[in-house]
Amino acid sequence: MTTYFEDRARLALSAFLVFSALFFSNVACNAASPISQAPADASSGAALAPAARDKSIAINFTRMLEMRHVSRKKIDESISTRGFELYLKAIDPAKIYFTKQDVDEFSSAYAQTMALSAKKGDVAPGFVIYNRFLQRVDERCATALALLDANDFDFTKDETFVRDKKKVEYPASPEEAADRMRKRVKFELLSFEAEERDKQKEAREKGEEPKETVEAVSGRAEDPVSKLKRRYSTLQKRLRQTSNEDVLELYLTAIANAYDPHTTYMSPKSYENFMIQIGLNLEGIGATLQWDDGYTIVKRIVKGSPAEKQGELQVEDKIVGVGQGEDGPIEDVVDMKLTDVVDKIRGKGGTTVRLEVVSQDGKKKVISIVREKVDLEDSAAQSAIFELYKLNDGSTKIVDSKDEKAAEERPAEYASLLKVGVIDLPSFYLDMKAKNSSEGRSCSSDVRAILDDFNARNVDVCVVDLRYNGGGSLPEAVMLTGLFIKTGAVVQTKPSEFGDRPRALTDPDPAIVWSKPLVVMTSRLSASASEIFSGAIRDYGRGLIVGDETTHGKGSVQSMMELANALFGNLLGSQAANLGAMKVTIQGYYLPSGVSPQLQGVKSDIVLPSFTSVLEDVAESDLDYPLTFKAVEPASYPKFTLTAPAIVEEVAEKSSERVAKSEVFQEEIKKIKLYKDSKLRKEPPLNRDKYFEELDKLNANKEENDKLEDIVNGDSGVVRDYYLDEVLFLSKDYYDAIQTVNAN
Repeated sequence: MTTYFEDRARLALSAFLVFSALFFSNVACNAASPISQAPADASSGAALAPAARDKSIAINFTRMLEMRHVSRKKIDESISTRGFELYLKAIDPAKIYFTKQDVDEFSSAYAQTMALSAKKGDVAPGFVIYNRFLQRVDERCATALALLDANDFDFTKDETFVRDKKKVEYPASPEEAADRMRKRVKFELLSFEAEERDKQKEAREKGEEPKETVEAVSGRAEDPVSKLKRRYSTLQKRLRQTSNEDVLELYLTAIANAYDPHTTYMSPKSYENFMIQIGLNLEGIGATLQWDDGYTIVKRIVKGSPAEKQGELQVEDKIVGVGQGEDGPIEDVVDMKLTDVVDKIRGKGGTTVRLEVVSQDGKKKVISIVREKVDLEDSAAQSAIFELYKLNDGSTKIVDSKDEKAAEERPAEYASLLKVGVIDLPSFYLDMKAKNSSEGRSCSSDVRAILDDFNARNVDVCVVDLRYNGGGSLPEAVMLTGLFIKTGAVVQTKPSEFGDRPRALTDPDPAIVWSKPLVVMTSRLSASASEIFSGAIRDYGRGLIVGDETTHGKGSVQSMMELANALFGNLLGSQAANLGAMKVTIQGYYLPSGVSPQLQGVKSDIVLPSFTSVLEDVAESDLDYPLTFKAVEPASYPKFTLTAPAIVEEVAEKSSERVAKSEVFQEEIKKIKLYKDSKLRKEPPLNRDKYFEELDKLNANKEENDKLEDIVNGDSGVVRDYYLDEVLFLSKDYYDAIQTVNAN
C-alpha cells in the first residue's frame, strides 16, 4: 500500500533481523495483577497469559542481561520506566488504540516496576497490557467498519491527519479516539486511491490495459471502501492469532531495548530465521513471501530454487491454501499469520508441499513443489566488470564486460582506459552452523574468489558497494578487510567503560589479495560490520570512501546466545533452542584510530547526492536510548598513501564538476529538496485535491523507495544507473591521480 509518508529505509536496514513468534502451546500461569486481563468481548478469544516456562525464561534472561551487557547496569526503576515506554511504543506506535486513561492506569501500576518484576519472573504486566490492546483494536476496528458502511466522507473539507509520532498524544476521550479513527480511515482511502492511480499510470506507460484490484478468494473487483473493510476485519483476525510467545518476545525485548536498541530476546522461531538468513541457506521452496491485508504474496522467487525449477509459481501470486504431501488436505491460510504460513511451506528436503494460489488475473490453481535445500545466492556477494573507453570526441564510454553486443559494435580505434570491478555485498554473512570454515559459506571467502577473478582478468580498480549492507559477522568484517591490507589492527573492542583495556582484532593473513586501488560505496544504511570495514579502509588510507556524508553510526558489538545453553551448558542438547536466544550488546568497537563510529558513523571522502542521505529515522542517533562511547588510544597500524589530500581533492573536484553538469543528478537534487520540504510537514491533507497535489511532489522519492523495497525482498546485485556511472568515472579519476602521484 502506498502511504503518504512511506519510508522503507528502516525495513531495508533491518530486513534480515525481522523476528517471528514462538511456537510453544499456551499454558496458563497464576500471575497476580492489579488490572483485569479479560478482553471486553469474550467471544473474540480467551485472554493471553504467560506460559509456565516464561517465569524461568524471564528470570534468567534478565540475569544474563545484567551480567553480559556492556553497560554492566543493574535493572532498576529507570530501566523499568524505559521498558514500559518502549513496550507501549512497540504495540501502539501511532497512538491510535490506547487511550490516555489506559496509559495512565498502566503507568501507575507498572511503569517503575516492570523490569524489576520480570527479574523475579513476573511477566504478567506485559499480557495485561497486550490484552487491553486487543480490546481497543476491536473497538477501533468496529468504529472504522461502521464509518465504511456509512461511507459518508467529505473529501472537500480542509482537515489533516497528524502522523508525527512525536506530536500526537493518546486520545483523551472515546469521542477523540473515534474522530482520530475517522481521519485515519479517510487517509487510508486516499492512500488506496493513490495506489490504484499509480498502478493504472504504470500500466498505461507499458501500453497495457489498467487492471482492477481483485479480491483473491471471491475474484470480485474491489473498490477502496471494500478493500479497507477487508483490511480492518483481517487486522482483528491476525492480532487474535497472537500467541503468548509473541507477547513474551515483545515484552522482554522492550526491557532489553531499555539498555540499547540492539539488545533483544529472540523466540525460537526468530532465532531459527536469523540463523537461516546469516547462513544463506534453508530447506523449502525458495520464495520470499510478504503479508498484505490477509494474503500471503509471493514477492520474489530465488534463482535456482525448487519454485523456479517447477516454473508455475509467479511473483505477485497470492497463496490462499497449503497442503502437505501429494494428497494431504489443502488448509486455508487466508488471514493466517505470515510466520505460520511460512512454517507450513518450509519443510524437509525431498518432501512435497502443495500451494493453492490465485494469480493476478483472479485464476486459481494448485501447484506441487518438492522441497530442497535452498542457497540464497541473491543475498550473497555478486560482481560485474565494467570497461571504460575513450571515444573519438574525447568523451568516455562505459561498457559492461558481459555486454557482448556492445563490445562487438565498439570501433577498434576506441582506446580502453581501464577496467573497474564492482562487488555488491548485501551483508557480512557466515554459516554459523558449519563445523569448520571449509564447509560453511562466508562473505570473505566469496569476495576472495571474486577478487581472484578480477586479478586474472586484469581489473584495475575494485569498487565494494555497501550502501544497503546493515552488517553481520564481526569476524567476517576483519577477514574481509584483511583481503586489502597486509597486516595491522582492523578494529578495537572494549567490553565496558569501567577500566577495561581495548583489544585489537588484527588481520591474521599477511597476504594481500587485492593490492590495486579500492573504492568503497556507503550510505546512511551502511551499519555495524560495514562501518568496521569502511572505517578501517579510511583509517589506513587504503581506499576512497564514497557516498552519503556519513554511515549509520552503529559502534557496538552483539553476541548471540542460545538461552538454554548459556544457562545449562550443553546439558539440554537439541532442546537448547526451545528457550530462544538473546542478542546482547557486549562491547563497543573502535576504529584503528581509536574513534568509535557510534552515533557519528564513518565519513565519506567524497559525498554524492542521494535520497538515503535525507531519509528520517534510519540512523543510530534516531533510535531510542543509543549508547555512547569515548575514544580510546589508537592501535598500531601502517598507513597507505592512496588517499593523500592531493589525490582526494583532485578526484572530488572532478566529481563535483560532473555532478554539476549532470542533468540526472541535478534532477535528483531537486527531488531530494522536494522530499525534504514535504517531510517537514507531518500532517497530510485529507482534502482530496490537496492530498494528490502534495503526493505528486512527495513521489519524487518513489524510485528510491522501489529500490529499497527490492533490497528488503532480496533483489540485489550490481545494477548500473547514473549513480554507479559516476562512481565508475570517479574510479578512473582516482586511478589516474594515484599514477600521477606515484610518478612524481
